[in-house]
Amino acid sequence: MIKEEFRNKMIKHLPTFALVDCNNFYVSCERVFNPQLIGKPVIVLSNNDGCAVARSNEAKALGIKMGVPVFQIRDTIRNNNVKVYSSNYALYGDMSNRVMQTLTRFTPEMEVYSIDEAFLDLSNLNRIDLNDYGRKIKTTVEKWTGIPVSVGMAGTKTLAKIANRLAKYSKKANGVLDLTDVKYLDRALEMTEVGDVWGVGRRYAKFLTSNGISNARQLRGADDKFIQKKMGIVGIRLLNELRGISCYPLEQSPPRKQSTTVSRTFKHGIESLDELHEAAAAYVSSGAEKLRKEKLVAGVLIVYVMTNRFQEDYYYNSISTNLPVRTSDTAELIGYARDGLRKIYKKGCQYKKVGILLNDLGPENEIQASFFDTVDRSRSKKLMKAIDSINGDMGSGVIQYGSVGLSHNQSWKTSFNQRSGSYTTHWDQLLEVG
Repeated sequence: MIKEEFRNKMIKHLPTFALVDCNNFYVSCERVFNPQLIGKPVIVLSNNDGCAVARSNEAKALGIKMGVPVFQIRDTIRNNNVKVYSSNYALYGDMSNRVMQTLTRFTPEMEVYSIDEAFLDLSNLNRIDLNDYGRKIKTTVEKWTGIPVSVGMAGTKTLAKIANRLAKYSKKANGVLDLTDVKYLDRALEMTEVGDVWGVGRRYAKFLTSNGISNARQLRGADDKFIQKKMGIVGIRLLNELRGISCYPLEQSPPRKQSTTVSRTFKHGIESLDELHEAAAAYVSSGAEKLRKEKLVAGVLIVYVMTNRFQEDYYYNSISTNLPVRTSDTAELIGYARDGLRKIYKKGCQYKKVGILLNDLGPENEIQASFFDTVDRSRSKKLMKAIDSINGDMGSGVIQYGSVGLSHNQSWKTSFNQRSGSYTTHWDQLLEVG
């Protein structure tokens, strides 16, 4: 009796992770609001409609690779009636929030790993059939949001990643796989190529394969000293994770950002300083808004420009400005960006990219004041709060600074020629049902 109680306590405290991953997330978001796309080949493009960054299973079956430039697959698109969409980040971000909110009802302890992935801690679900619970997670998310997901469960995050991958592609698993049941573990590791193990990467995969380690099971059984010599402590943690020893706990409070970058590559070269000013102002506005959402302020602003690196007379330059007082005030940052841009601008160049980097970040409630500061910080904070509130309610960019420019045909703006509507974030683009 005592042994049984001890065993139950041990089982209760063994970590159990579930990785929930949205299937072909960008494509799935488009299908939620256009069900006619279900079962048809669909791709979603990167900024300026350049490359395929998301593909439906039907598009993958046509041989369309991740990241392939659109101009290389125009015949495939035309001959197979592939549906093509520009990226709609407002829609995808909002749908991601809905998925994550749905997942919170299954456990209070969750780590949002990316826009379409989350780790759930299921350690306290004692004596529950995990496969049934995973199936419930899957069906609930799909019913409430329309987004299909795969669920992989295991005793470590690395094994949960493997379980999720197999759940996604195995007809038998049908979207849910529990690898806490060790009788399936060896076979699952054998089916996983070493390059597909979370944290291995392309360079290490090449090294391991050349040394006879081609799958996850062989990696699990590798010599510790051999792995440590090449991969260091990260490699040892990886081995332990594959052996069922959890080394990576849930990160419910991710570390504070050290910097924020906003940059875009222009579809066509830009020579005008005024146009570069407009682009930089737009990127500063976006970066400052990100800071305010995370309650951060910046102490350093870096502006950089570059021409096409594949052409002659390549030009790159940057300038760093130490701000007298840390800030997230859009107008203030735009002023410093304009001053910096004038200093690094070189007449006669066809610029392909401009970017801003907000560095030396800190909490907004720990600002070190300056005796010579001329900015009314209290007024600035109220103004930024009002602008963010209006843009949040009425749609991004409803209120913006004039330095961004008023024209809708600015050559520096990113092209989204085939973008769907902002169905969930813009009143004027609500889906109409006939």
